[in-house]
Amino acid sequence: MVLLEFSLFPVGKDEHLSPYVARSLEIIEKSGLPYQLTAMGTMIEGEWDQVMDVVKKCYLRMQEDTNRVYGAIKIDARKGVAGQLKAKVSSVEQKVGHKLHT
Repeated sequence: MVLLEFSLFPVGKDEHLSPYVARSLEIIEKSGLPYQLTAMGTMIEGEWDQVMDVVKKCYLRMQEDTNRVYGAIKIDARKGVAGQLKAKVSSVEQKVGHKLHT
C-alpha cells in the first residue's frame, strides 16, 4: 500500500492556484481512493499503480492550461499496511494525549 503526498501547480499563471487545485480534486474524488486535502498538497492512499495514475491524470489535466507544471511528490510504500492516512495521525494524537488540528 502506498501513501502519497503531492502538489502540482502551473508556472506562469496568476498567484491564485485554487482553480487548478479544484480540477485536481475532481480527478482525485473520481478515483475513489481515500484522500486528504491540506493547505500545501493532497495525500492519497492506494496501490502503487492507482496513486501514480491519479497523479498522472492531474498532471495531464493541468498541462492543458500551461506550458510548465511544477510538482512535488512524497511516497511512503509499506507492504501489507492500509489505512495509514488516518492511522499515522491517530498514533501521534495518542502520544500527545489529545486531538490535533489536521
